[in-house]
Amino acid sequence: MHLIAVTGGIASGKSVVATRLAELGAVVVDADKLAREVVEPGTPALAAIADHFGPGVISADGTLDRGALGAIIFVNETERAVLNSITHPAVGHRSRELFAEAAAADPNAIVVYDVPLLVESTAGRTKEFDRIVVVHAAPETRIDRLVSLRGMTPDDANSRVTAQATDAQRLAVADDVITTDGTLAETLEQVDALWERLRG
Repeated sequence: MHLIAVTGGIASGKSVVATRLAELGAVVVDADKLAREVVEPGTPALAAIADHFGPGVISADGTLDRGALGAIIFVNETERAVLNSITHPAVGHRSRELFAEAAAADPNAIVVYDVPLLVESTAGRTKEFDRIVVVHAAPETRIDRLVSLRGMTPDDANSRVTAQATDAQRLAVADDVITTDGTLAETLEQVDALWERLRG
């Protein structure tokens, strides 16, 4: 099994890259999906979140109120660190289970871990991966995408971008960089070239 991490800041185009790799034959494990899975009702992580942040972050139906939690953690680094200390170990454990399943199904599989917060949350895990691919776009490009595609205010978009690792921190761990400031076709061309290198 070849284990590849694909990371990048919010709105960098990471999911476009991961989707293309899946189309080409990679097994993709999505850290964002796992992050939702580990805080479903009845999970130890959700109980720990409710315990620390209070009942205000739990919706009437027992699910996590992401908006209420986001309002706390995106403006408070200490609280964000607490949340990460609850969710990241749970996501890490589940991701390793899925990597093992993929390897058992096909020892030659190329497994892609689509993980936005690799640098922030799993700095100690970078050694786990055979290659780290950083999907990179200028901060102003990413802010523009958050405003135009996700309907955020410029201030909200800016706070999301600056809450994450810096470009320099991400690029420092990169084995490969895919730049997404250009057209979709240019991005996909880079992904296809990456796939050929991975298979080689």
